[in-house]
Amino acid sequence: MYLSDRWLDYELLDAGDGDKLERWGDVILQRPDPQAIWPHGHWQKPDARYIRSTAGGGHWQVNRSHPRQWVIQYPGIQAPLSFVIEPTGFKHTGLFPEQAANWDYCTERIVTARLAGREVRILNLFAYTGAASVACSAAGATEVVHVDASKGMNARARENLAESGLQDRLVRCLADDVQKFVEREIRRGRTYEGIIMDPPSYGRGPAGELWKLEDALYGLIEKTSQLLSDQPLFFLVNSYTTGLAPLVLRDILGLVIRPRFGGRVEAEELGLPATQRELILPCGATGRWEP
Repeated sequence: MYLSDRWLDYELLDAGDGDKLERWGDVILQRPDPQAIWPHGHWQKPDARYIRSTAGGGHWQVNRSHPRQWVIQYPGIQAPLSFVIEPTGFKHTGLFPEQAANWDYCTERIVTARLAGREVRILNLFAYTGAASVACSAAGATEVVHVDASKGMNARARENLAESGLQDRLVRCLADDVQKFVEREIRRGRTYEGIIMDPPSYGRGPAGELWKLEDALYGLIEKTSQLLSDQPLFFLVNSYTTGLAPLVLRDILGLVIRPRFGGRVEAEELGLPATQRELILPCGATGRWEP
């Protein structure tokens, strides 16, 4: 399991009864988590709790006033990374803290390549608010191309870059359909040393067709792998789809990338350790290929 256990400003306090209790800086939030099926312990009253509606969606029940948004830091390997936190109407905060293990993984490989004098271009697909883009830029990537269909998410990514002092680095935040973008990059002959993708479980394709991860993932990885340079550093795929085992990601990466480049593939669950009880909350899976 890949553990994200280097946080200082974030803390998973406990989880259970379908919820998790988290500290984001000085703010305590309680949010739903379908993996936490065991009973929870004795919890302090959170500053805010997200309550699902039987009709869909939900709302935040605020118990103590707190900022509408605030900034937390992650102690990155090269430099501290700063992220804007803002609870949304869909229970999210703008950051997935379990991904810190992947930020560290990418950072280590980029730093090693840059010390060897190599150019490093990174492609981050389904990039959300850009935490991985921030980490790769801070690690010294020559260029980061950040692609997400949401203009709002791209705007938050630029804020995160600025909060981390990286506003002058070469990071292109593009609002685009990922599949269309990848096809255009192939035609342009563009290549990247590192590729990151975090596709959603469900979505809509360019023509409005239903996009289901299990049906589309192999083809998406196969096509995107054509953008790897002749000396790639890594290809990383993340999935939150509950029924998709880590071995599936390992097998796809092995079938698609290893015949061309050789190398090593591994895949594990991502996990967040709780601090108030001895448990680890599973948070999806990640597959990694490296030469």
